[in-house]
Amino acid sequence: MGQNLIYVPECHSTNSLMNDLINKSAMPEGSVLITDHQVAGRGQRGNKWEASAGMNLTLSVFLRPSFLRVQDQFQLSMVVSLAVADCLQYTLRRPIKLKWPNDIWVDDKKIGGILIENQLQASTFSGAVVGIGVNVNQMAFSYPKATSLSILTGASFDLNDILQQLMGSLETEYLELRGGNTVDLKKRYLTSLYKFKELHRFESDGEDFEGSILDVDHNGRLCIQSAGKMRGFSHQEIRFLA
Repeated sequence: MGQNLIYVPECHSTNSLMNDLINKSAMPEGSVLITDHQVAGRGQRGNKWEASAGMNLTLSVFLRPSFLRVQDQFQLSMVVSLAVADCLQYTLRRPIKLKWPNDIWVDDKKIGGILIENQLQASTFSGAVVGIGVNVNQMAFSYPKATSLSILTGASFDLNDILQQLMGSLETEYLELRGGNTVDLKKRYLTSLYKFKELHRFESDGEDFEGSILDVDHNGRLCIQSAGKMRGFSHQEIRFLA
């Protein structure tokens, strides 16, 4: 991971630029595109990813998970989430939570996010562009639930050191997936899941309800037990309430 490193000082979106580069020429698996300033970073639900220039990690990784079945594509999301959590756990030495589907939280605040764009051909993967954003040295955010390594520790960090740690974690977790160790990956993912087996409030289709997250199914749907019934939701169908 990261041996083929492409650096641009500024770009609209690392995922968009990586997709453009892939369409123009062959790209080795594990290639990384990184920028100091992503002016139109994208998050889940079409949200904008906020990041000050030169303060954080904003990058995209190109993978070829052809060993995965299309119906198992959420396993890749689990692996990337665990890799970011592993990296931050090593640095912070405190619990990291994975807020379904693709956010990384510490102390009930968001420190990172993931946006995976899969490229499919018939029933197989031709590639995946994995966008990762980690708040590192930024000290102020317009979003009140955001945090960073510097806010949490009072220290500043070398972005390259965090990048190398992240690439090592991602390679380790990706090889676990490629080796078929999916049972352990799923167990660790659920153990780290934000609000797992805790009573929490959610909103879906205008309905405010309480429930407990008990699983994430093979399609990546959040499985919540509420009022004695198990209900499954895609990421567009539900949101967490404070």
